[in-house]
Amino acid sequence: MRPSKKLLVLKKTINIFILLFILSCGKKEDAVDSNPTNCSGEYTTAGVLVDINEEIYNDDESVNTHSRYSWSSDDNNRILTGNGVPNHEVGTFPNANNPNTITEQNVNTRFSLCPKIISESGLGVVGPALAIAYALNSVKFDPATAGRCNDAGVCSLAQGQGNWNIEALGHDTFNFGDDMNHAHVQPNGAYHYHGMPELLMEFLGDKQGMTLVGWASDGFPVYARYGYSDANNSTSGIMSLTSSYRLKSTPDVNRPGILTSLIGGPNQGTASPNTPIPMGAFTQDYEYVEGLGDLDQCNGRFGVTPEFPEGIYYYVVTDDFPFFTRCLKGEV
Repeated sequence: MRPSKKLLVLKKTINIFILLFILSCGKKEDAVDSNPTNCSGEYTTAGVLVDINEEIYNDDESVNTHSRYSWSSDDNNRILTGNGVPNHEVGTFPNANNPNTITEQNVNTRFSLCPKIISESGLGVVGPALAIAYALNSVKFDPATAGRCNDAGVCSLAQGQGNWNIEALGHDTFNFGDDMNHAHVQPNGAYHYHGMPELLMEFLGDKQGMTLVGWASDGFPVYARYGYSDANNSTSGIMSLTSSYRLKSTPDVNRPGILTSLIGGPNQGTASPNTPIPMGAFTQDYEYVEGLGDLDQCNGRFGVTPEFPEGIYYYVVTDDFPFFTRCLKGEV
């Protein structure tokens, strides 16, 4: 029995509908694959350093374990997993000024692939719960210290009391036992950078060029020391970038000028009475002067980079205060 003309038309219509449905599904998949991120803002970091998986044995006598770190991404986030162990030579730990041993950490964090500026002046990052940035080797940047002094010059390098924040770098009054990478170890065993990660830069193979060394918690990249002399011209020369901070000409009111006692942390009770505390020992000794150097109040700037030829905002590790940003311009 031959099918009716009406049935043949119906079958043909159904077949066309199925074909159109299949084609439309294929187009949707192609659209997703070609645009894995849907950034509504000005910037995207998708596709940059998102396929890293390293396991390197560090035989330094203060480490003697593997440095493990992995960078990947999903549709919206850059994903870091690692153990926070450096992949380069370090100083001796424990040491007289830092009694802590480097131990593996559990680093598992995410960074937006669509970083967005939400504060032109920057938002302060406080406390150990949120690292301000991570280097490519999963070691965190943590430039501030827990050291404090009160107005009377009674100080502690660990959870001190008082309003005067002690800097880890840039002076000789207080010694936190940092090494050649301007890093040391927290009581929980976390090795971390306070400033220029010299041997990480050497490991990455470009100590004289513009080197991406990590990512800030707001998703913007971190470069170390160098940048283009013209921020928007990749053919201009490379130079050391400078911060726009300087020492205040006059100390703040009630600033302690003499160390009268060191009551907590390494070397407690060993400081000589009446030791002068020079300008530069406290965070409050510095002031930001717009345009003084190459960078803004968060130690960053807008410009082109090797990884972002169209330009992006980026932070910079510098040789002078603040060494690394103390604030973030993007959303965390």
